[in-house]
Amino acid sequence: MPVNTKRVFYVKYLAHPIYVDVLKARSDVRLDRIENESPEEFYAPILEAAHVYQIGAARDELAPHFHAQAGLLKRAPNLLIVSSNGAGFDPVDVEACTAAGVLVVNQSGGNAHSVAEHALAMMLTLSKRIIQSDRRLRRERDVNRNDLIGNEVGGKTIGIVGLGNVGRRIAALCNTLLGMKVLAYDPYLSAGEMAARGGEKVELDELLRRSDFVSISCPLTKESRGMIGVREFSLMQPLAYFVTTARGFIHDEGALLQALRDQRIAGAGLDVWSKEPPPPEHPLLQFDNVLASPHTAGVTREARQNMGRIAAEQVLDALDGKRPPRIINPEVWLRYAERFKQAFGVTPG
Repeated sequence: MPVNTKRVFYVKYLAHPIYVDVLKARSDVRLDRIENESPEEFYAPILEAAHVYQIGAARDELAPHFHAQAGLLKRAPNLLIVSSNGAGFDPVDVEACTAAGVLVVNQSGGNAHSVAEHALAMMLTLSKRIIQSDRRLRRERDVNRNDLIGNEVGGKTIGIVGLGNVGRRIAALCNTLLGMKVLAYDPYLSAGEMAARGGEKVELDELLRRSDFVSISCPLTKESRGMIGVREFSLMQPLAYFVTTARGFIHDEGALLQALRDQRIAGAGLDVWSKEPPPPEHPLLQFDNVLASPHTAGVTREARQNMGRIAAEQVLDALDGKRPPRIINPEVWLRYAERFKQAFGVTPG
């Protein structure tokens, strides 16, 4: 093994095998795989030597001791980069990584089109009552189609919470395909920036009051955790639908359950959950006006390959001393650069 070998490891899975193919083309990079069940005597030396942790984006698919938190970081003194397989990074304690001088990167934008398509599909399915029609036909005879009258999506108003890579793609699809009015809430963007992305900047309360569809597309952060609760659902229109392809814990599942029971909203499309996948007996799965999927909005063949490729390319660029394009904690850069120079003898930039 070359003296300056760069060590990368992952646990259980990668977004796509192309990640392995890209890294294997480099003789100076070693890639190790760990399983959730791997014994400590196997994985401890890998953690101790690692420079990069390519981590899964779904918190419930990783054993807790492999989450990128303070305990793991102490066992990985040479770790420089934690790279998420996806746009989300739920198993990563960003503050702990920053305190340890570890750079956190994700693959934002790599699956944006797939997620946007999923959100739009949920909106259409709910509004046209397709899922309810399907269930009625499977359970009953002589179904009266007049009991299943839906609504057109065209011309309606969608409120998008978070106008980043996914949100702006949803806005484009809704604008161009369906002629919808797009409202958007994103405290990190100016009105001009949001207009350029196809949305009218409004505050969250106004968005909830005016929208026929509310779509959640923001990341899970301290600020967004629990952002949609009892009060927020009470502001929505009775004929409005709630759709989320973002992350669990942004909306309060108990509050949504009560809103559906009280018929305060028309229905919901849920791709993300507090526990993934949710059990079949989950109370939200008992409603015919709830369309559910197990966090598969970004899981398409095209998106997975794209995510694997850009993850590998970003890691290799970083290991070659370049500044990665998708940094989650840019405030750590100076300390990270010092640690990188100590490890490889060059200053990244």
